[in-house]
Order: sequence, then C-alpha cells, then structure tokens
Amino acid sequence: MNIIKPQKTLFNNLRKIDNLLNEFNDIDEIENIYIENIKEGKIEFNDITISKAIIDNTEIIESNLEKNTFMDIEFSNCNLSNTSFENCAFIRCEFNNCKLTGCNFIESRLYNVSFIESNLNYNNLSMASIENVQFKSTGLRNSCFQENKLKNIIFKQSDLTQAQFFKTKLYGIDFSDSIIEGIVASIEDIKGITVNQFQAIDLTSLLDIKIKY
Repeated sequence: MNIIKPQKTLFNNLRKIDNLLNEFNDIDEIENIYIENIKEGKIEFNDITISKAIIDNTEIIESNLEKNTFMDIEFSNCNLSNTSFENCAFIRCEFNNCKLTGCNFIESRLYNVSFIESNLNYNNLSMASIENVQFKSTGLRNSCFQENKLKNIIFKQSDLTQAQFFKTKLYGIDFSDSIIEGIVASIEDIKGITVNQFQAIDLTSLLDIKIKY
C-alpha cells in the first residue's frame, strides 16, 4: 500500500513562525510555514486549516487543538503529549520520532498519515476514521480503538500491548511482526487478521480455550 506523503513540492517560500499565539489568533487558514524549537503548553486554537508546513523539534503539550485541519505537514522530533485533537482532520501528514502520549483523536479523520518511530501510548482513537495509515516502529500500548472505520491500515514492528479494540473490524490487517500481547478485542473483530504462530497461542485467551502441552 502506498501512503501519500506530504506534498513538499507544493511548498513555497516557507515562513518561519516564532510565536504561535500571535500567528494563530483570529485566523481561519495559514500555509507555507516553518515551526522550529518552540515550546508551549496548555494553548488553544480551533477551526483553523494549517497546510504546507514543516514542524521540527517543537513541544506543544496539554493543549486544545480541536476541530483543526492539518494538511501536507511533516512533524519531526516533536512532543505533542496529552493534547486533544478531537474532531480534527490529518491529511497527508507524517510524524517522525514524535511523542504523542495520551493524545485524544476522538472522531478525527486520518487519511494518508504515517507514524514512524513515534510514541502513541495511551492514545484514544475512538470513532476516528482511519484510512491509508501506517504505524511503523511505533508504540501504541494501552491505546483505544472504538467503533473505528478502518481501511488500508499497516502495523509494522509496532507495540500494541494491551491495546483495546471495541466494535472495530480488523479483517485483513497483518499484526505478525508487531507485539499484540494482552490486546482486548471481540472474536468478531479479530476475524481475518494475520498473526504469527506465537501470537496465535496468545490469542487463545480471547477464545476462552486452553491448550494442553
């Protein structure tokens, strides 16, 4: 599956942003920006479309960034922990070596998004629409997927220990090189998944059966 990356060829004369609160106040759209080495906490901006951007080595934690659209954005070495992205749209975005622990993506849309070597432990992705998305070498421990619409999802060498899947069909997803120890899911939801032989034994706990050796 081909995940479409941020369209950096469309970027034009990126303007560096030094103060988020000033730049994102009373606007509804901003594009062609570069954000680097900024640290903010408990900030809020909503209903903004942010496109064609590079965000590097930036910390925005415990913030309210709900109802925004992020399009063609490359995030690198960022800390966005405990931030709410509820009802947001992420389109052609890439997260490289980012920390998103405890983030809220409830009812968001993720389309052509890559999470690479990132930390999404304790994330809430309930009722999110997730299409053409890859989680590569990424932590998703204790994350929650509930009533999700999934299409073309890749988990590659990722850690889903004790992740929870409720009313989320996982048919066709390959978990064979990821960690799925202790996941919580219904029998209906795990039908049609691909696992390795050791994972298959672990999943017998969901079937309420015992294996004699």
